[in-house]
Amino acid sequence: MANYEKLDHWSLKAQKESYPARSVYKLKEMDEKFGLLCPSSGPLKILDLGAAPGSWSLYALRKLDKRSHLPVCSLLTAVDLSPLSRQYDKGLFDAQNFCFIQGDITAAEIREAIHARGPYNLVISDAAPSTTGNRSVDTLRSLALAEAVLNYAETAMASGGNLVVKVFQGGDTASLLKRIRELFKTGKSFKPEACRSESFETYYLGLGRNTHV
Repeated sequence: MANYEKLDHWSLKAQKESYPARSVYKLKEMDEKFGLLCPSSGPLKILDLGAAPGSWSLYALRKLDKRSHLPVCSLLTAVDLSPLSRQYDKGLFDAQNFCFIQGDITAAEIREAIHARGPYNLVISDAAPSTTGNRSVDTLRSLALAEAVLNYAETAMASGGNLVVKVFQGGDTASLLKRIRELFKTGKSFKPEACRSESFETYYLGLGRNTHV
């Protein structure tokens, strides 16, 4: 298992900019590169799966807060087995445009709650399984999580919507990317700069959800 106790550049930057985890800079880079939270777009419904400790949700809420002049409020729904960190949110997690659902994204009652708040224009997921140190096992667990996320892109996403999902490279991840390319106008793999060099994680993006698949 890798030892991530020592704070690196991104971890220190996250602390300085009041985010609970360095992962925020992965989303920030993808947002800036692919226009996931484009300020010129209208109100958004966003789904953050595997949201704890909350950096991705906090990044999105801060960006949406700057667009508060819009006539209709954007909405963000976050889901995780664990609660979100309240260290840096300054009340944003109590706002009317935010909903946190604690539970398993594959459970029937959680699926029902998630679908009730859709359809979503953007589905993002930095979810990772509990790792064992065995790359084959961890890759399979990551793939199962990513497939669960993709299921929401299939069933709870508005036409034209975008997807970001983390995967551990290896195994049958190629089939996942193939399915993304069938569901979206564009499907691609992207590894942000903030990913640790020794990590085998990457991100799959689906841009422009097709109307009929």
